[in-house]
Parts: sequence; structure tokens; C-alpha cells
Amino acid sequence: MLSVLVVYDSKTGNTEKMAEAVSRGVRKATTASLEIKKATQVENSDLLKADVIIVGSPTYYGLMSAPVKAMFDKSIKIHGKLERKIGAAFTSSGGTASGAETTILSILEAMLVHGMIVQGRHQSKHYGAAAVGSPDQDGLRLCEELGQRTVELALKLKSKK
Repeated sequence: MLSVLVVYDSKTGNTEKMAEAVSRGVRKATTASLEIKKATQVENSDLLKADVIIVGSPTYYGLMSAPVKAMFDKSIKIHGKLERKIGAAFTSSGGTASGAETTILSILEAMLVHGMIVQGRHQSKHYGAAAVGSPDQDGLRLCEELGQRTVELALKLKSKK
């Protein structure tokens, strides 16, 4: 059975709403084991047991928040052991052109350093789901799609083994 971990940091509740929508998308795609955790609660063992890791962060100065960065910093102890896991990212920001893309890319960069495979999108919002402030219906739909598409990728790759 596929194991999915949705990780998020949220001070205002906006990124948490997005994490919940990502999780709904995961459930649409599969009956996988699903855990939703705040970044401060994630242990390296959680990352190791997950097949899919989807991370969300508010945008702070165009980068992931300190709790999400701390989670990745702790993961140095398991470097090389996340290789071939599937990853994706999402963010909420304070406005347009305020660093949402660079925040998502900072998360994806950490995943790529671990050797993970990341889910992209050929339409707009190529790197992951992003919302300005509280996610509207379209933003929540994009989050659901991100969760669903990421799990579908994992299932496709798993069936090739």
C-alpha cells in the first residue's frame, strides 16, 4: 500500500487549508495510508516510511518557512534514503509577485538534493500549487489536483517495478 505524508507549516491557517485540500486530492486517487503533519511534528522516520511527501509552506522572503527548513535540515541524517520517493510542494503568499514560485522551488530543491522525483505541471502553476492569502475555490481545486496527480505518478511508477 502506498504511504503519503502531507507536511505543512501555517501561522494564519491558509497553508493548513491548502494541506487539507491536497489531502482530499490524495484520497480521490487512492486509499493510500495518509498522514497530515505540521513540519514541527515530522521526524525523519516519517519521511523514511512515506512513498510520497508533499510539503506546504507560507512564503517568507521568497523562501520556505523556518519550521519547514528545519525539517529538511534534520533530514541530513537520512541523506540518500529518500531517493526515488515522489515529492511535490505548495505555498500561500501575501500577494502576487511576492515569492511564491521561489518558495516552491526552495522546497523542490531540497527534495531534488535528496534524490526525490518531483511532480510538475505543464499548464500554469508549473512548480506546485500557490495561493495569495486564504486560498479561494480555484486555489483549493489546484491543491486537490496536486495531491491527486502526485499520487497518480507514484502509483504509475510503483506499478513499473
